[in-house]
Amino acid sequence: MEAFRARINIRLKPGILDPQGKAVEHALQTLGFEAIQEVHSGKFFELKIQAKNKQEAEQIARKSCEKLLANPVIEHFTVEIEPNKRNGNP
Repeated sequence: MEAFRARINIRLKPGILDPQGKAVEHALQTLGFEAIQEVHSGKFFELKIQAKNKQEAEQIARKSCEKLLANPVIEHFTVEIEPNKRNGNP
C-alpha cells in the first residue's frame, strides 16, 4: 500500500444561488475592490489515502465525494491525486 494525497474542490453548479459568494462579493466591493465582479464560494478537502495505486486512491476519493462530501444535486467536484510526501506538511 502507498500513501496518496487527494485534493478535492467542491463548487455549486452553474445557476445555483450562492448567497455566501454574493455576501463576500458585496463586502469586497464595499472595501474598495470594485474590480472584483463575481465571487463563488466552495469547499476544499484534503485527504490522506492508503491505496494500492493512484487509480484506487482516486476511486476512493470520488466515492467519498459521492456519498458524503458533495451534494450531487447542486454541487460538482474535482479530485487531484498525488503521492503523499513523507517529509514536510502532512
